[in-house]
Amino acid sequence: MTKDIILEAKSLTKAFGSLVAVDDVSIAIQAKTMHAIIGPNGAGKTTLFNLLSGVLPPTKGEVFYKGENITSLPPYKRAHLGIGRSYQITNIFPNLSVIENVRLAAQAKGKDNFKLFRKVDDFHEYVNKAYEVIGIVDLAGRANDFARDLTHGEKRKLELGIMLACDPELLLFDEPTAGMSSDQVPELISIINQIVQQRERTAILVEHRMDVVMSISDVVTVMNQGRILAEGAPSDIANNQQVQTAYLGDLYGELA
Repeated sequence: MTKDIILEAKSLTKAFGSLVAVDDVSIAIQAKTMHAIIGPNGAGKTTLFNLLSGVLPPTKGEVFYKGENITSLPPYKRAHLGIGRSYQITNIFPNLSVIENVRLAAQAKGKDNFKLFRKVDDFHEYVNKAYEVIGIVDLAGRANDFARDLTHGEKRKLELGIMLACDPELLLFDEPTAGMSSDQVPELISIINQIVQQRERTAILVEHRMDVVMSISDVVTVMNQGRILAEGAPSDIANNQQVQTAYLGDLYGELA
């Protein structure tokens, strides 16, 4: 593994009975880049994403993070290594306030992760971290509101804040704009882009909105039928005839 590769998969395969969802896929993610994985429905991109994040074990193949084999590590152990992940469905505590959601995430990563029944005033370090994070994701004005009362777009921001509270070096975004209206998307994507660029983090993005993918990605990997069809800069992907045929179709003119 070269020094600039933060995450690498080698010959990953995932079979569900006779269905091979990911078929001998190898991929290398360069540090400090935004790397998108796209493909038509059933292409295997979500399964690959779940293999990279530890949600699913591979049928065969290996995953390496900073040169360390993490193939058998569950998601919570990967989180302690510096890998954060979001989900298509928002994953928050609806009956806690915004600040408490983020504070608990910061505490879970710290040395006080099992001290759940002490007064919140005992955790100044994590409270301060939580306020810093909700400022980054533009939720400072709703710090004391219950998470259940947020709009869908604000819940997406909160989920991003929960992930940031753990100080991940590698961010895994699974359809971050899912369920969002078109007018809400630009702000969320701008926040994600700023986090990656300003803090020199790495991000892997599975996203169905091609305008988003093509505007913020450094590298795009296209999957089809469980395998990698093409990989390159967004401009190269938009002009790839195989990709146009397999996936982009009528969107090509818009993207090009």
